[in-house]
Amino acid sequence: MNDSPAMLRLLERFHLARIICLGDLMLDRYVYGTVERISAEAPIPIIRDERNESVLGGVGNVARNIAAAGGQAHLLALNGDDAAGAEVAAQLAAMAGAGAGISTDLVTRPGRPTTVKTRYIAAGQQLLRADRETTDAINTADGETLLSHLDAALTGAEVLVLSDYGKGVLSDDLLAAAIARARAANVTTVADPKRHDLSAYGGVDFLKPNRAELTAATGLPCDSDEQVTRAARAVMQQCDIGAILVSRSEQGMSLITKDGDPVHLPVRAPEVFDVSGAGDTVVAIFALALAAGSTPMLGAQLANLAGAIVVGKVGTAAVSQDELANGVLSADLTRSEDKVVSAAMAGADVERWRANGLRVGFTNGCFDLLHPGHISLLNEAKSLCDRLIVAINDDASVRRLGKGEGRPVQAEAARALVLASLATVDRVLIFAEDTPIPLLEQLRPDVLIKGGDYDIAGVVGGDIVQAYGGDVKLAGFLDGHSSTAVIARMDAGAGDKTDSGGGN
Repeated sequence: MNDSPAMLRLLERFHLARIICLGDLMLDRYVYGTVERISAEAPIPIIRDERNESVLGGVGNVARNIAAAGGQAHLLALNGDDAAGAEVAAQLAAMAGAGAGISTDLVTRPGRPTTVKTRYIAAGQQLLRADRETTDAINTADGETLLSHLDAALTGAEVLVLSDYGKGVLSDDLLAAAIARARAANVTTVADPKRHDLSAYGGVDFLKPNRAELTAATGLPCDSDEQVTRAARAVMQQCDIGAILVSRSEQGMSLITKDGDPVHLPVRAPEVFDVSGAGDTVVAIFALALAAGSTPMLGAQLANLAGAIVVGKVGTAAVSQDELANGVLSADLTRSEDKVVSAAMAGADVERWRANGLRVGFTNGCFDLLHPGHISLLNEAKSLCDRLIVAINDDASVRRLGKGEGRPVQAEAARALVLASLATVDRVLIFAEDTPIPLLEQLRPDVLIKGGDYDIAGVVGGDIVQAYGGDVKLAGFLDGHSSTAVIARMDAGAGDKTDSGGGN
């Protein structure tokens, strides 16, 4: 099933979504450099410090991803009264001042160190991580202050994200109280767990462990789809969890609900550079999708895509709404059967492509039997645009064009599917009219391409395209290549074989 149009419509609603993010706030520091030698003091690499960077981590990274994707995040967290805490507060204030979609209620605790994770990176690879942190449980007074902020924020929010990194903010009491208050306010809860005892998250609507966390919590193997489903259902039953979304690294992602069939999504990442913060991204986009009115299934698909995008980046990164939209479009373009669309669907595609700054090309023909001339035309056409639409005559219009007896040799559905299988072709339309003029008027491509056996003045619809500022281009012509010629040679070959008594 092609869910790309639904995902794109969902992205357009992200600006309406309001999510509360409660949990462990931290600072992720990165030291980038080069390694050219090994230390004489110990068998360890020496990194030459060349660049330093600090970004929000933990629940701060969840909020940052929500904001980057176009949603509204309200961050509730405990912050240290130290230099790292001041840096965290300054980053949040700058984002809020820039209208980045983040608001905050921070509780500052003197004497409590801000969690800082420092990663040393050379040639795109982590060499070492150093952590400074405390895991002491939050005190009662600070917990009550956070809960009072939560009560105020629940009005008007759609989702509460509980980001538990085991640093003490989400104590047993605070966690239970936050879940109960969200349920009373009819606000959906999504929890990212770090405990082995998942009963602490009892009452949440969605729990998002990774495969290792689910295995550790249940003591059950989680290597196959069936094993993950069995372990997830055991947790749901024993701990009063509504549904579980399991991130499974190279095995993709699984969504297990109480009533529906489990859904197992394949991995989307073509290349993994850094998994830092990838879980935060998945939680953020899943929560954002739910807040925007998505089904859990569609939200899981979008979260799976977001995770694939973010692991292709170095460091604790966020995924923008444009990156998600481009990822949806790129995924859509890889399935041949989904490239064959109606004129209305093509029109929607063209609007989205243009919104992303892409140049749209258009060519048309019968394309009865694909031959080198067709391939040359399509390759050249694609070189002139970012997205190429190919419109083909339906069977009835091919016959009206007088191509010859028995034409088309291939039915319109077969011709469309063959064209859609080509990487150069992004959409295929089947049209019933004798000319593509109605399609050109509807789609208004940036460039119309025809074979070099035409001249510019003779290109049907060329005047229409030029009138609104589009281009008309002629592709190179390969002499001697046409479907008619290919069919004639086939017929001649068949006749020779019949006259000679057949053959191989």
